[in-house]
Amino acid sequence: MRTTAVVFRARMTMAVLTAAQVACGNEPTPPTIEPPPLSAEAEALIRIVRPQGVSRIPPLVPPPSVRPELVLLGRMLAFDRLLSGTRTISCMTCHHPVFATSDGRSLPVGQAGSGLGPNRTPTVMHERAFIPRNSPPLFNLSGQRSFFHDGRVEQTFTFSPGGGAQNGFRTPAGPQLTANMIRVLEFGAASAVGLFPVTDRDEMRGASDNELARLADNDFTGIWSALMRRLGDIPEYRTLFEAAYPGTPFGQMSFAHASNAIAGFLIAEFSFRRSPWDNFLAGDDRAVSTAQLRGARTFLSQTCSFCHGGPTFTNFAFFNTGLVQVGPGKGNGPGGRDDFGRQNVTGIPFDLYRFRTPTLRNVELTAPYGHAGQIVSLREFIKHYDDPATALATYDIKQLEPALQGMRVANDAQLLTGLDGTVRVITLSDRDVDDVTEFMKALTDPA
Repeated sequence: MRTTAVVFRARMTMAVLTAAQVACGNEPTPPTIEPPPLSAEAEALIRIVRPQGVSRIPPLVPPPSVRPELVLLGRMLAFDRLLSGTRTISCMTCHHPVFATSDGRSLPVGQAGSGLGPNRTPTVMHERAFIPRNSPPLFNLSGQRSFFHDGRVEQTFTFSPGGGAQNGFRTPAGPQLTANMIRVLEFGAASAVGLFPVTDRDEMRGASDNELARLADNDFTGIWSALMRRLGDIPEYRTLFEAAYPGTPFGQMSFAHASNAIAGFLIAEFSFRRSPWDNFLAGDDRAVSTAQLRGARTFLSQTCSFCHGGPTFTNFAFFNTGLVQVGPGKGNGPGGRDDFGRQNVTGIPFDLYRFRTPTLRNVELTAPYGHAGQIVSLREFIKHYDDPATALATYDIKQLEPALQGMRVANDAQLLTGLDGTVRVITLSDRDVDDVTEFMKALTDPA
């Protein structure tokens, strides 16, 4: 019989209680009764799954330590509506902790809305009131190399002729993200993420009636400088910035310092690495259920773990998985309603309809799923991968809120033409779908 971590903690608790009772002159309680042995099926599954899990999906490493002053500054900035053009929306409006660092919506409602989470509604109903892509969760950002569904912010490596590699960044700002700004980014690509929602008119900047909106869309430097002027007008913020970056006067800082602080806050507060699956890999056989063990075996034996491998359950690559297109789109295709995904970043035809592989940690909490929040149910999202063609043909648009039900794009044939080979070979029975869904729940950290 294995001595699990759960049994060990129970024994230790009983030992402490017994000692206390003896000290008080009471009779000791009966010894702890060990739980019944694992079923034969569970024992057999453990012998299969544990070696695979350890080799393919090791536990998540601890996040880097973040100085408290930087966390405080980042928290203040993340929740401050001052960073939006109209001062009506903050970063955390679409990434709220109450909604698992997302917003519980298929598509977010940006600066032209009111309310929070699923109850946020456009102030004026029109397609552009909706952000074209689902709001991704912000768990476990340290170590991730690319961000946004199309990977438009990513860390790159430049190899010099003399040997060695240097970190670089590919972002929509191009050379406007200067070398001095890059030196401020302590947490890799995660530190650059906050630079860009503030520049988007639909997300945070607004279309008119503020000094940020009057700047050109490609004037990243001007937008960032205007935001720093706003922050510098508040003495408390100047104090917070200079405490977070000792020795650097506020007047010598750029918005990279703000973006880096937001990343520090997110990494310090939303890094969770103690899910039942992590406990199982650490030796606790009872941390996961038999159904979750079956799901893990299926997940590891199919090509699921090819894309969703490693401690963050993503390979940071881009794939066309045949997901229906809904929403206002990214200006692609007839009427501008389509979303060409990664191709918009690289310009390469091969990247048509390819989107970044999302992390699966805490995925149980982060519905709806897909780059446009097309699928509301986790089980249905997993089932999609068994037969994307059938899933497209039978897609139920009524699972979306009424305002989005008229925004489906008729691009099924093009999607299936470029469907990735790793998806084509996945075969899942109904029981497999149920079991993999249960396995996904084992990736939720109770914290």
